[in-house]
Amino acid sequence: MDQRILIIDDDQELCALLREYLELEGFSISAVHDGLQAISHLENNQYDAIVLDIMLPSMQGLDVLRKLRTGCDTPVLMLTAKGDETDRIVGLEMGADDYLPKPCNPRELTARLRAILRRTNAAAEHSASRELQVDSTRLNPADRSASHNGQELDLTSAEFNLLQVLLSHAGEVVDKDTLSQQALGRALAAYDRSVDVHISKIRKKLAGCGGENLIVSIRGIGYQFAVSPGS
Repeated sequence: MDQRILIIDDDQELCALLREYLELEGFSISAVHDGLQAISHLENNQYDAIVLDIMLPSMQGLDVLRKLRTGCDTPVLMLTAKGDETDRIVGLEMGADDYLPKPCNPRELTARLRAILRRTNAAAEHSASRELQVDSTRLNPADRSASHNGQELDLTSAEFNLLQVLLSHAGEVVDKDTLSQQALGRALAAYDRSVDVHISKIRKKLAGCGGENLIVSIRGIGYQFAVSPGS
């Protein structure tokens, strides 16, 4: 079955172009051109991934994303204004999985979507993977759940993948490029802060469950999930 993608963008000409290209690549494409209509549409329809523009009528893209993340873990790829790093960082902090600047190259969009979907499908295919536990932090690939001190961590898809890589290498330093490759499905580009923003969000969620200072920054290299002595 074709993987279903929803494009939320008020540029109808761009939507038609992307639909034509992506359908040739084997995707099933739907499009909505208004923020409020997108929220209503998603209440009754499910997709494998969402392409979301930041600038939308009736409800801005970031507000749509905030609303989505209250009860939906569908991967979201944002389209942002070229050079607008603020929107990208805010979007990642709010739970977006990836971003592309506009105008976007349909070929690169296809590659990014495939990377997102590969991660999602790999997680499903490896649902029998062993549960990871480091001290009071647990992660279960079978149902994509994670907890600390018995309290559930509400993680996005990208955050779950990053935590899984860190826990798999607990006590070791994992460089940012490895984290990007294994968790986000793409090489780390120059000035790309996606890994840092996602890690910051994971830290806040762990801290909310009493897990302070569990992910250590190794300056100029990457991150390490700390383990208690004797573990």
